[in-house]
Amino acid sequence: MDILGLFGLFLAFASLIIAESITGGSLSFLLNLAAFVIVFGGTIGAVLFQSTADQFGHAIRLLPQLITPDVLPVKRQTAKLKQWASTARTQGFLALEADIDNTKLDSFTSKGLSMIVDGVDAITLRSVLEQDVDLKQEYYERSAKVYEAMGGYSPTVGIIGAVLGLIQAMSNIDDPSVLGRGIAAAFVATIYGVGFANFVFLPICHKLRALNYKQTLYHEMTIEGLVAIVNGENALVIERRLESFATERH
Repeated sequence: MDILGLFGLFLAFASLIIAESITGGSLSFLLNLAAFVIVFGGTIGAVLFQSTADQFGHAIRLLPQLITPDVLPVKRQTAKLKQWASTARTQGFLALEADIDNTKLDSFTSKGLSMIVDGVDAITLRSVLEQDVDLKQEYYERSAKVYEAMGGYSPTVGIIGAVLGLIQAMSNIDDPSVLGRGIAAAFVATIYGVGFANFVFLPICHKLRALNYKQTLYHEMTIEGLVAIVNGENALVIERRLESFATERH
């Protein structure tokens, strides 16, 4: 579980609430259902209009990874690549066939191992696997851009909500007390718009990009190991080659 991320989200909203309390403001002014509906509904509606159903659905399905991101078994993968290198050098590539259907392997690694068993050369192996990585990275990037778009639309929709609130407030211009409360409530929509953008939508976008970057590094490490196996490198050389991937960057 990403405790740091949850703490950051809590701190962002808590700082807003605490600041409002310190200045003597009423927290009830920050709770406005109409403003929430305008900002959240308007933002989602605009993003739905610009997105495909498949891409929007994928973006929503990625949300659980913000809390419980996939654990990439870098050390275990390195050990497996070393083991396969030793097996290939002593018994040949066909001896690797038994590991292709291993349930602990991800589909990307299984595909690469299968290509080795089929006798694919190193250049073709790298080309095919890198194409898979590029396409997957691009697909995840488009899902991240869904939240980036939300972060762009949200403040603007908040301003629209504020203007609508001001129009309604001005209808009570003859009653200064009602007018003042109406104006204050109208600007809550702006707070919602800017707050959702900077506390929720944009951080989600950048978090997904960070997770995508880590997964890409993991796949690049796997490609380097598999290509090294095809080239007949020994386990020690492969371990040295993959050391840079098994650092704190993961």
